[in-house]
Amino acid sequence: MRILYGVVGEGMGHATRSRVVIEHLLAAGHEVHVLVSGRAHAMLSAHFTGVHRVHGWHLVYEDNVVKKGKTAWSNLVDLLREAPILANAYRQLEDFRPEVVISDFESWSYVYAKSHHVPVISVDNMQIINRAQHDDDVLDGHKAEFLLAKGIVKSKLPGADRYIVTTFFRPPLRKERTTLVAPILRPEVLAAKPSWGNHVLVYSSADNAQTLEDVLKSFPEVAFRVYGARRGIQAPEIDGNLAHQPFSETGFVDDLASAHAVIAGGGFSLMGEAVFLHKPMLSVPLEGQFEQILNARYLQKLGYGLCRESVTHADVAELLERAGELTANLAAYHQDGNAEVFSAVDDALSELAG
Repeated sequence: MRILYGVVGEGMGHATRSRVVIEHLLAAGHEVHVLVSGRAHAMLSAHFTGVHRVHGWHLVYEDNVVKKGKTAWSNLVDLLREAPILANAYRQLEDFRPEVVISDFESWSYVYAKSHHVPVISVDNMQIINRAQHDDDVLDGHKAEFLLAKGIVKSKLPGADRYIVTTFFRPPLRKERTTLVAPILRPEVLAAKPSWGNHVLVYSSADNAQTLEDVLKSFPEVAFRVYGARRGIQAPEIDGNLAHQPFSETGFVDDLASAHAVIAGGGFSLMGEAVFLHKPMLSVPLEGQFEQILNARYLQKLGYGLCRESVTHADVAELLERAGELTANLAAYHQDGNAEVFSAVDDALSELAG
């Protein structure tokens, strides 16, 4: 089949996961073109032909908080500036004539599908907000944010023919045409051999680096391998018990696979990888990002980690003290690679083709 694959460019997680599915589709003999925004365009262009750049919604952060007004203005300016690029991408697709659209939370591929009467398959982790039933204890204190996020997600890809939702937690479904599958994992993660070393992996942003570093240094007996806090470094930088690491996909996966525990935000990709490798996590979701809050709340509800609003000395101490207990809980989690999502995508394509 001729497939148009839309990938949202906010963050790199969607692109990393979509790359795995696109490779599967190409290996199965399908023809694939990609619509993608943001930094993800460069990454996917390096691996595939037929990759078209479009404008994508992005978030503006300050001090680990989403700034709604600045986000709206920045996106409006970018959309007006890049409208000709979108028009050009659509013109190129007229020759390709896709028979089905798969969208990882990307809107322009969905708009193309609806305007050309092409079926749509949604493959992402976001739709769980709208299409599943969530217990009150998961939503407690964040119900207004939940309702807002639910409305946004519901409006993103309404009326898709199939919804394939990647998740490590399995709440009951409230919508038809929906299938829950295990998280999509990179080949590097699938190939990793878990072990339990003495270090804690930390994935942080430069925005909250100093406060976090002060907390971590209050545990001089613990080795922390820190990614993201010092962007652009070319070699490890040692600061007491902190080893700041340069960007390296291989190095990061190796450090994750051999970590004693993980401290990070609430992003789905790393959380899914940590769960798969049975690594307990202290998760600190971004304020204003309900999807991250939901991920972290379920992580804690399942006994796989801790959900906190910030990182304090007491939080890190609790993670270290309970690491054995949390790891034992994670031992019950099993995932057969990417078999579940590949099967769901293949089945959806077969049904729509028939």
